[in-house]
Amino acid sequence: MAFRVLRSLQSKQIFRQAKSFTPSNSSGVPKGHLAVYVGESRKKRFLVPVSFLNEPSFQDLLRKAEEEFGFDHPMGGLTIPCSEEVFADLTSRLSSSL
Repeated sequence: MAFRVLRSLQSKQIFRQAKSFTPSNSSGVPKGHLAVYVGESRKKRFLVPVSFLNEPSFQDLLRKAEEEFGFDHPMGGLTIPCSEEVFADLTSRLSSSL
């Protein structure tokens, strides 16, 4: 039970941080989604559902992103430190499990 509460608190903290780096007036980001930038050299923008914030594998990516880049991106999104192929594979697995 304590583990579930801890995971819930971590999810809420990540969600609050995610909301802080996505401008409320950003155009092109549908409600319930957030913009992330993925790639090793050239960053590609992806829109992901906020429900991914509850997924442990996505939370791992966010922790790595925080360590490497912080939660500040000049274009109003989050930079994820992985290749587009790895990100696409992870998000497709998460989408199919929802």
